[in-house]
Amino acid sequence: MASVEECRSALERLSAKLGGADGDLGKAARLDRSLTCRVTDLKLTFSGQLRDGALHDITTEPPAGKAQIRLETTSDDLLALVDGDLNFASAWARGRVKLEASIKDLLTLRKLM
Repeated sequence: MASVEECRSALERLSAKLGGADGDLGKAARLDRSLTCRVTDLKLTFSGQLRDGALHDITTEPPAGKAQIRLETTSDDLLALVDGDLNFASAWARGRVKLEASIKDLLTLRKLM
């Protein structure tokens, strides 16, 4: 099981990857949406704002309302996803990752996965 600090670091690395994206990927990274990442084994939810190609204001404080994009996974799977060691599509198909968002956001996010 990864630590809270390792998970926060993974989200910051994800933010850096989004910020460095270009082309179609860069367009997808330009979303402006609230985001939560529930880490099930740590019983902790990170929240932040996905905008300008990066995750901003990453915190463990509960969001004010329901986030527009909601991700749920274990700490180890979060690290593996961000590091490229776990394929999102196969993890999602096997139930290791859950993603909830609007249809429009899901279609845009698939470019990032």
